[in-house]
Amino acid sequence: MTLIADAGGTNTTWCINKNKYETSGINPFQQDEKSIREIVENLKENLLKKEELDNIDKIRFYGAGCTPEKSVVVKKAISEAFENKISDIDVQSDLLGAAIGLCGNEKGVACILGTGSNSCLYDGEKIVQQTPALGYVLGDEGSGAVLGRMFLNAMLKGRLDKCISDAFFEEYKMTQADIIERVYRQPLANRFLASLTVFVGSKRDNAGVLALIKENFANFLDNNVKPYDCKLLNFTGSIAYHFAEILRIVAAEKGYEIGKITQSPVEGLIEYYSK
Repeated sequence: MTLIADAGGTNTTWCINKNKYETSGINPFQQDEKSIREIVENLKENLLKKEELDNIDKIRFYGAGCTPEKSVVVKKAISEAFENKISDIDVQSDLLGAAIGLCGNEKGVACILGTGSNSCLYDGEKIVQQTPALGYVLGDEGSGAVLGRMFLNAMLKGRLDKCISDAFFEEYKMTQADIIERVYRQPLANRFLASLTVFVGSKRDNAGVLALIKENFANFLDNNVKPYDCKLLNFTGSIAYHFAEILRIVAAEKGYEIGKITQSPVEGLIEYYSK
Protein backbone atom coordinates (compact mmCIF):
# COMPACT_ATOMS: atom_id res chain seq x y z
CA MET A 1 0.00 0.00 0.00
CA THR A 2 1.07 3.58 -0.66
CA LEU A 3 0.73 6.14 2.13
CA ILE A 4 0.17 9.59 0.59
CA ALA A 5 0.66 12.83 2.52
CA ASP A 6 -0.27 16.42 1.66
CA ALA A 7 1.34 18.71 4.24
CA GLY A 8 0.57 22.40 4.59
CA GLY A 9 1.50 24.98 7.17
CA THR A 10 -1.48 24.16 9.39
CA ASN A 11 -2.58 20.57 8.68
CA THR A 12 -1.24 17.40 7.11
CA THR A 13 -3.64 14.99 5.41
CA TRP A 14 -2.51 11.36 5.19
CA CYS A 15 -4.28 8.89 2.89
CA ILE A 16 -4.04 5.14 2.58
CA ASN A 17 -6.49 2.88 0.79
CA LYS A 18 -8.83 5.92 0.45
CA ASN A 19 -8.92 6.41 4.24
CA LYS A 20 -7.85 9.88 5.43
CA TYR A 21 -6.20 11.00 8.66
CA GLU A 22 -5.29 14.47 9.91
CA THR A 23 -2.25 15.58 11.89
CA SER A 24 -0.78 19.02 12.53
CA GLY A 25 1.11 20.74 9.74
CA ILE A 26 4.67 19.88 8.75
CA ASN A 27 7.12 22.43 7.38
CA PRO A 28 10.86 21.77 7.77
CA PHE A 29 11.58 25.51 7.68
CA GLN A 30 9.56 25.92 10.88
CA GLN A 31 10.06 22.58 12.64
CA ASP A 32 13.12 20.49 13.37
CA GLU A 33 13.55 16.82 12.62
CA LYS A 34 12.47 15.75 16.12
CA SER A 35 9.19 17.69 15.93
CA ILE A 36 8.39 16.21 12.52
CA ARG A 37 9.20 12.70 13.71
CA GLU A 38 6.85 13.11 16.68
CA ILE A 39 3.98 14.12 14.37
CA VAL A 40 4.53 11.04 12.21
CA GLU A 41 4.82 8.82 15.29
CA ASN A 42 1.44 10.14 16.44
CA LEU A 43 -0.03 9.16 13.06
CA LYS A 44 1.51 5.72 13.30
CA GLU A 45 0.60 5.00 16.92
CA ASN A 46 -2.80 6.64 17.27
CA LEU A 47 -4.45 6.98 13.85
CA LEU A 48 -3.42 4.31 11.36
CA LYS A 49 -5.17 0.97 11.59
CA LYS A 50 -2.98 -2.06 12.24
CA GLU A 51 -3.75 -3.65 8.87
CA GLU A 52 -2.82 -0.39 7.13
CA LEU A 53 0.37 0.00 9.11
CA ASP A 54 1.41 -3.58 8.38
CA ASN A 55 0.93 -3.17 4.62
CA ILE A 56 2.62 0.17 3.91
CA ASP A 57 5.45 -0.36 1.44
CA LYS A 58 5.69 3.13 -0.11
CA ILE A 59 5.31 6.69 1.20
CA ARG A 60 4.74 9.67 -1.09
CA PHE A 61 5.02 12.90 0.89
CA TYR A 62 4.23 16.32 -0.63
CA GLY A 63 4.91 19.16 1.77
CA ALA A 64 5.29 22.90 2.24
CA GLY A 65 8.93 23.89 2.58
CA CYS A 66 10.18 20.62 1.09
CA THR A 67 13.02 22.02 -0.98
CA PRO A 68 15.67 19.50 -2.07
CA GLU A 69 17.76 20.37 1.00
CA LYS A 70 14.89 20.23 3.49
CA SER A 71 13.35 17.11 1.94
CA VAL A 72 16.25 15.14 3.37
CA VAL A 73 15.25 16.22 6.89
CA VAL A 74 11.62 15.21 6.37
CA LYS A 75 12.54 11.88 4.79
CA LYS A 76 14.84 11.02 7.71
CA ALA A 77 12.16 11.94 10.26
CA ILE A 78 9.53 9.80 8.48
CA SER A 79 11.91 6.87 8.09
CA GLU A 80 12.87 6.93 11.77
CA ALA A 81 9.22 7.21 12.83
CA PHE A 82 8.58 4.00 10.90
CA GLU A 83 11.69 2.42 12.49
CA ASN A 84 13.52 2.46 9.14
CA LYS A 85 11.32 -0.40 7.89
CA ILE A 86 10.11 1.40 4.73
CA SER A 87 12.78 1.94 2.10
CA ASP A 88 10.64 3.53 -0.63
CA ILE A 89 10.00 7.05 0.71
CA ASP A 90 9.80 10.00 -1.68
CA VAL A 91 9.51 13.57 -0.34
CA GLN A 92 8.62 16.35 -2.78
CA SER A 93 7.25 19.89 -2.59
CA ASP A 94 3.58 20.51 -1.89
CA LEU A 95 3.55 22.39 -5.19
CA LEU A 96 4.31 19.26 -7.19
CA GLY A 97 1.62 17.45 -5.19
CA ALA A 98 -0.84 20.21 -6.03
CA ALA A 99 0.09 20.08 -9.71
CA ILE A 100 -0.39 16.32 -9.85
CA GLY A 101 -3.62 16.52 -7.85
CA LEU A 102 -5.06 19.30 -10.02
CA CYS A 103 -3.70 18.44 -13.46
CA GLY A 104 -2.82 14.74 -13.40
CA ASN A 105 -0.91 14.08 -16.61
CA GLU A 106 -2.14 17.24 -18.33
CA LYS A 107 -0.29 20.55 -18.77
CA GLY A 108 -1.56 23.45 -16.68
CA VAL A 109 -1.01 26.15 -14.07
CA ALA A 110 -1.40 24.94 -10.49
CA CYS A 111 -1.82 27.36 -7.60
CA ILE A 112 -1.91 26.84 -3.83
CA LEU A 113 -3.75 29.33 -1.63
CA GLY A 114 -3.75 28.08 1.95
CA THR A 115 -1.78 29.18 5.01
CA GLY A 116 0.90 30.07 2.45
CA SER A 117 0.75 30.37 -1.33
CA ASN A 118 2.61 29.02 -4.33
CA SER A 119 2.19 28.47 -8.06
CA CYS A 120 3.81 26.79 -11.04
CA LEU A 121 3.52 25.88 -14.69
CA TYR A 122 3.34 22.07 -14.98
CA ASP A 123 3.95 20.10 -18.18
CA GLY A 124 2.08 16.94 -17.15
CA GLU A 125 5.12 15.35 -15.53
CA LYS A 126 7.18 18.03 -13.83
CA ILE A 127 7.26 21.70 -12.87
CA VAL A 128 8.80 23.71 -15.71
CA GLN A 129 8.37 27.26 -14.36
CA GLN A 130 7.81 28.64 -10.88
CA THR A 131 7.57 32.07 -9.33
CA PRO A 132 9.26 31.95 -5.90
CA ALA A 133 6.71 32.15 -3.07
CA LEU A 134 9.19 33.71 -0.56
CA GLY A 135 7.08 33.13 2.56
CA TYR A 136 4.59 35.37 4.31
CA VAL A 137 7.10 38.14 5.13
CA LEU A 138 8.49 38.64 1.62
CA GLY A 139 5.75 37.09 -0.47
CA ASP A 140 2.93 34.52 -0.17
CA GLU A 141 0.46 36.91 -1.76
CA GLY A 142 -3.05 35.44 -1.83
CA SER A 143 -2.44 33.28 1.24
CA GLY A 144 -4.25 33.11 4.55
CA ALA A 145 -1.22 34.37 6.47
CA VAL A 146 -0.96 37.44 4.26
CA LEU A 147 -4.70 38.08 4.38
CA GLY A 148 -4.55 37.91 8.18
CA ARG A 149 -1.60 40.31 8.17
CA MET A 150 -3.38 42.72 5.82
CA PHE A 151 -6.51 42.59 7.99
CA LEU A 152 -4.64 43.35 11.22
CA ASN A 153 -2.74 46.18 9.55
CA ALA A 154 -5.93 47.77 8.24
CA MET A 155 -7.83 47.28 11.50
CA LEU A 156 -5.11 48.52 13.87
CA LYS A 157 -4.41 51.56 11.69
CA GLY A 158 -8.09 52.52 11.62
CA ARG A 159 -8.78 51.81 7.96
CA LEU A 160 -11.71 49.49 8.68
CA ASP A 161 -15.12 50.33 10.10
CA LYS A 162 -15.25 50.54 13.89
CA CYS A 163 -17.90 47.81 13.95
CA ILE A 164 -15.33 45.40 12.49
CA SER A 165 -12.64 46.19 15.05
CA ASP A 166 -15.17 46.09 17.89
CA ALA A 167 -16.36 42.67 16.76
CA PHE A 168 -12.78 41.41 16.47
CA PHE A 169 -11.71 42.51 19.95
CA GLU A 170 -14.92 41.14 21.43
CA GLU A 171 -14.42 37.73 19.82
CA TYR A 172 -10.66 37.32 20.31
CA LYS A 173 -10.25 39.05 23.68
CA MET A 174 -6.88 40.43 22.56
CA THR A 175 -5.34 43.87 22.93
CA GLN A 176 -3.03 45.45 20.38
CA ALA A 177 -0.13 44.47 22.66
CA ASP A 178 -1.36 40.87 22.68
CA ILE A 179 -1.39 40.84 18.89
CA ILE A 180 2.16 42.20 18.68
CA GLU A 181 3.29 39.59 21.19
CA ARG A 182 1.64 36.78 19.22
CA VAL A 183 3.03 37.87 15.86
CA TYR A 184 6.57 38.90 16.80
CA ARG A 185 7.52 36.92 19.89
CA GLN A 186 5.70 33.59 19.69
CA PRO A 187 6.36 30.75 17.22
CA LEU A 188 4.36 29.95 14.07
CA ALA A 189 3.01 33.45 13.54
CA ASN A 190 1.92 32.40 10.05
CA ARG A 191 -0.58 29.94 11.51
CA PHE A 192 -1.96 32.59 13.85
CA LEU A 193 -2.37 35.08 11.00
CA ALA A 194 -3.99 32.47 8.76
CA SER A 195 -6.41 31.50 11.56
CA LEU A 196 -7.85 35.02 11.41
CA THR A 197 -9.26 34.35 7.95
CA VAL A 198 -12.24 32.62 9.56
CA PHE A 199 -13.20 35.97 11.08
CA VAL A 200 -12.32 37.83 7.88
CA GLY A 201 -14.52 35.50 5.88
CA SER A 202 -17.45 36.05 8.23
CA LYS A 203 -17.19 39.80 7.56
CA ARG A 204 -16.79 39.63 3.79
CA ASP A 205 -20.05 41.55 3.28
CA ASN A 206 -18.31 44.63 4.69
CA ALA A 207 -16.93 46.76 1.85
CA GLY A 208 -13.57 47.36 3.53
CA VAL A 209 -13.01 43.69 4.35
CA LEU A 210 -14.09 42.61 0.85
CA ALA A 211 -11.60 45.09 -0.64
CA LEU A 212 -8.78 43.47 1.37
CA ILE A 213 -9.72 39.99 0.15
CA LYS A 214 -9.83 41.16 -3.45
CA GLU A 215 -6.53 43.02 -3.11
CA ASN A 216 -4.86 39.90 -1.73
CA PHE A 217 -6.01 37.81 -4.70
CA ALA A 218 -5.13 40.53 -7.21
CA ASN A 219 -1.61 40.74 -5.78
CA PHE A 220 -1.23 36.98 -6.16
CA LEU A 221 -2.31 37.02 -9.80
CA ASP A 222 -0.17 40.04 -10.70
CA ASN A 223 3.00 38.98 -8.88
CA ASN A 224 2.95 35.19 -9.21
CA VAL A 225 0.79 33.98 -12.10
CA LYS A 226 1.34 36.63 -14.76
CA PRO A 227 4.83 35.35 -15.77
CA TYR A 228 3.37 32.01 -16.95
CA ASP A 229 1.50 33.69 -19.81
CA CYS A 230 -1.38 31.23 -19.40
CA LYS A 231 -5.00 32.24 -18.86
CA LEU A 232 -6.38 28.96 -17.47
CA LEU A 233 -5.64 28.45 -13.78
CA ASN A 234 -6.33 25.71 -11.24
CA PHE A 235 -6.38 26.23 -7.46
CA THR A 236 -6.20 24.18 -4.32
CA GLY A 237 -6.09 25.12 -0.64
CA SER A 238 -8.41 26.34 2.08
CA ILE A 239 -8.31 30.02 1.09
CA ALA A 240 -9.02 29.31 -2.58
CA TYR A 241 -11.84 26.97 -1.60
CA HIS A 242 -13.59 29.08 1.04
CA PHE A 243 -13.24 32.34 -0.92
CA ALA A 244 -13.83 30.74 -4.33
CA GLU A 245 -16.59 33.11 -5.43
CA ILE A 246 -14.45 36.19 -4.78
CA LEU A 247 -11.38 34.52 -6.34
CA ARG A 248 -13.33 33.81 -9.53
CA ILE A 249 -14.51 37.45 -9.72
CA VAL A 250 -10.99 38.84 -9.30
CA ALA A 251 -9.55 36.35 -11.79
CA ALA A 252 -12.18 37.26 -14.38
CA GLU A 253 -11.43 40.97 -13.88
CA LYS A 254 -7.79 40.17 -14.64
CA GLY A 255 -8.68 38.17 -17.75
CA TYR A 256 -8.16 34.67 -16.32
CA GLU A 257 -10.37 31.58 -16.48
CA ILE A 258 -10.41 29.22 -13.51
CA GLY A 259 -10.76 25.48 -14.01
CA LYS A 260 -10.62 23.48 -10.77
CA ILE A 261 -10.82 24.84 -7.24
CA THR A 262 -10.37 22.15 -4.60
CA GLN A 263 -9.92 22.35 -0.86
CA SER A 264 -7.09 19.82 -1.02
CA PRO A 265 -5.16 18.04 -3.79
CA VAL A 266 -5.61 14.75 -1.93
CA GLU A 267 -8.48 13.40 -4.01
CA GLY A 268 -6.53 14.05 -7.18
CA LEU A 269 -3.44 12.40 -5.71
CA ILE A 270 -5.47 9.34 -4.71
CA GLU A 271 -6.85 9.08 -8.25
CA TYR A 272 -3.39 9.54 -9.75
CA TYR A 273 -1.78 6.82 -7.64
CA SER A 274 -4.71 4.45 -8.02
CA LYS A 275 -3.86 4.33 -11.71
